[in-house]
Amino acid sequence: MQHFQTVRNHNSVSVIAALTFFCIVFELTGCGATPHTPIAIHAYRTKPNNIEQLLRSEANQWKGTPHRLGGNSRRGIDCSGFVSQLYKNLFNIRLPRSTRDQARVGIPISRIQIRAGDLVFFLPPKKRRHVGIYLGRGDFVHASSTKGVMISNINNPYWRKCYWKARRVL
Repeated sequence: MQHFQTVRNHNSVSVIAALTFFCIVFELTGCGATPHTPIAIHAYRTKPNNIEQLLRSEANQWKGTPHRLGGNSRRGIDCSGFVSQLYKNLFNIRLPRSTRDQARVGIPISRIQIRAGDLVFFLPPKKRRHVGIYLGRGDFVHASSTKGVMISNINNPYWRKCYWKARRVL
């Protein structure tokens, strides 16, 4: 009986240790419900300037790509497609395809908290919604319906007036 009690106590400790381990791993890796990866978060927190440089470099490669509603390639792309492509290519993060759904991912942040990599949303006149990626120093990259992929400044009177909200995914 003494031996059985010792084995049972040892097994209980093993089960508790295993559960603790899995809880820690689960907490560190996430449950899959969030649209980010720990690697992207770690990279952002340790080197925010690298995120800005990475985004600006990629934005320059896409510059001038024509706007095409529903487009998803360098032959033509719309604003939400552009944002989802950049996040997929640069950070291995899959975002929803529509601006409406992208406006629900991540965490909401105030305008003064915006940093490179954050999604910025606008409600332009005569359009439903518009999304871009903040680059830093007031700039954001987006797929304009008239000029294609371009960099604009969030403090421009037009964009300042249309600003809706920002979300942090990284």
